[in-house]
Amino acid sequence: MTDSMRAPLLLGLVIALLVGTGLVQGWNATLTILNYGLISAIMALGVNLQWGFAGLFNVGIMGFVALGGLAAVLIAMPPVPEAWSAGGMHILGGLALGAAMIVGAVMAFNRMAKGWPRGIAVVAILLIGFFVFRAVFDTGVDLVESVNPAGTGYLGGLNFGMENYRDWGWMTIIAWPVGGLLAAGAAWIIGKTALGLRSDYLAIATLGIAEIIIAVLKNEDWLSRGVKNVSGLPRPVPYETDLQNDPSFVERAASFGLDPTMASTLYSKMGYAILFAIFLAVLLWMAQRALNSPWGRMMRAIRDNEVAAEAMGKDVTGRHLQIFILGSAIVGIAGAMMTTLDGQLTPGTYQPLRFTFLIWVMVIVGGSGNNFGAVLGGMLIWWLWVQVEPMGLALIGFITSGMADGSFMKEHLTEGAAHMRLLTMGVILLLVLRFSPRGLVPEK
Repeated sequence: MTDSMRAPLLLGLVIALLVGTGLVQGWNATLTILNYGLISAIMALGVNLQWGFAGLFNVGIMGFVALGGLAAVLIAMPPVPEAWSAGGMHILGGLALGAAMIVGAVMAFNRMAKGWPRGIAVVAILLIGFFVFRAVFDTGVDLVESVNPAGTGYLGGLNFGMENYRDWGWMTIIAWPVGGLLAAGAAWIIGKTALGLRSDYLAIATLGIAEIIIAVLKNEDWLSRGVKNVSGLPRPVPYETDLQNDPSFVERAASFGLDPTMASTLYSKMGYAILFAIFLAVLLWMAQRALNSPWGRMMRAIRDNEVAAEAMGKDVTGRHLQIFILGSAIVGIAGAMMTTLDGQLTPGTYQPLRFTFLIWVMVIVGGSGNNFGAVLGGMLIWWLWVQVEPMGLALIGFITSGMADGSFMKEHLTEGAAHMRLLTMGVILLLVLRFSPRGLVPEK
């Protein structure tokens, strides 16, 4: 098989798998897999920019996904007036004092002469500022989290549609690029401190910072309700109940021989699929333009030989920071999309297994350095991730059909079928690395 034929054939395979899923399990299941597959493809595209273009080993993907999800809450949810009245100004004042403390310490360090007086001044500013910051900030947090903690207990977002915020679903689409901006800002901070490290230390640093981001989301209830979750996010597509109460939609569904309930579900999920596909197409087009530009050739030259590129006058650290921010922003956009599709922010579900390991499998299997390979890998691996468990249960059921019910071996094998996902991902990764080490769609 020639390299030029691989991508079309693999695309056909993914389409055939989705169509087969629709025929066997129903089109509702197919659209669910398709939507999460499109989001996974966007995540894989962002990681491919960092690893495939520049060789940056980022295992903090989970943190950037979570920041995208936080953006969906901050932009799309309505504010909580009672919480703002109770302690909103205290929180804003505390954050301002914290920023002023850091700025003051930096100014003192830069403007004072070197010596022990400078050290004492910097330490004094940080200590005094810390206690003042905590006194103001903690008071505001306690006041906000005490406002109806079962239902709100946080400041809310910026969707000032208030009671009609569900009708402002377009605000959710605005949250997607905002999620990219939040992730880009975090990537800038991480990159300024960690990109000078060796690749293995960079991986440890990004993983640690991602865990810090998740810990903040889980514990700062005033910001994201913590583990109590934020539910009821507005949607950019029609609600199923609204469609079912629309006589014209019910009539159209009946003309196709569809039940209105099922038709409304398919219609909403198809709307999500179209929006996600548009964003994916735009990002893929931009990534391809970047790859084939002089900037893309420079990034690959830096990836292949940093010493030679630096000797030619290229700012290696600056370019690494640039592409680290770009890739993280794309992951943040995908994180905001996923929270929108879920309809809720659940910080407890951000696990490295799904949001780091699985995305890296998609990039490696698809073909690092090839944008189309990353997209195809995202779609294919997500389909396998969803379907392997029911397929494993069916296989185990066939193997154990001749065993007596209640036997130890039959129960043991049936219980082990739930772990078929991890086994299958490992086997696929080993097979690809053995027979196609550059991925299914290699970089040209």
